[in-house]
Amino acid sequence: MDQALFDLVYQAVARRDPRYDGVYYTGVKTTGIVCRPSCRARTPKPDNVTFYPSLEEALQAGFRPCKRCRPEEGGRLRPDAVLAAQADAVIIAEYGERLTLSGLAGRLKVSASHLHRVYKEVTGLTPAAKLDQVRLDKACGLLGLSRMPVSDIGRTVGFRGASHFAAWFHRHTGASPTEYRERVQGGMADEPEYDIPAHP
Repeated sequence: MDQALFDLVYQAVARRDPRYDGVYYTGVKTTGIVCRPSCRARTPKPDNVTFYPSLEEALQAGFRPCKRCRPEEGGRLRPDAVLAAQADAVIIAEYGERLTLSGLAGRLKVSASHLHRVYKEVTGLTPAAKLDQVRLDKACGLLGLSRMPVSDIGRTVGFRGASHFAAWFHRHTGASPTEYRERVQGGMADEPEYDIPAHP
C-alpha cells in the first residue's frame, strides 16, 4: 500500500469512519489484533498499523479478530470500493498536477469509463468533482491561513494561469480568491485582483 492510500485509510481509522469497513482491515502490531477501520477502540499510532485488503490475509499474518468490532462479521472485500479508495489516494496526493480521467484510469489499470462509473456509484461524485473538491479545500485553506500570492496558490492547486484559477474559484464559491481572502482574513491590501472572464 502506498503512503497516500495508507494516510487516507488511517484518517478513516482516526475518525472511526465506516467507509472502509469490509474494504480494509486494521492490523495493530502492538496488540496482535485486527479490527475494522471504524472500531471504537483507542486509535493506534500509524507506525503500529498495517492495513490488509482481506481479513484472511490479516489472520494469516498472525492477527486475531477484535472482540469489540468483530471484523469477521463484516462484508467481504468490495473491489469497487477499493478502486474508489485508490483513486482518492491519487487525487489527494497529486491534486496539484495535471490530472485527467484517462490518466487516472491508466494509473489504476482500468478503463476511463469503468473508473467513472464505479467511482460515482461508490462515492456519489465523479472523479472530476472530487478533484475540484480537494483543490477547493486546499485553496480555501491557503487563502485563509497564509499570505501566499493568489497566483502561487493557483499553481499549488493545479492551475497554471492566475485568471483561470480566479474564474474557477469564483464559479465554485461566488467570490474571487481576493474577495474570499478579505472575508476570511480581514483584508489583504497588497493583493492584486484578477479579472473574472465573462465566460470562463
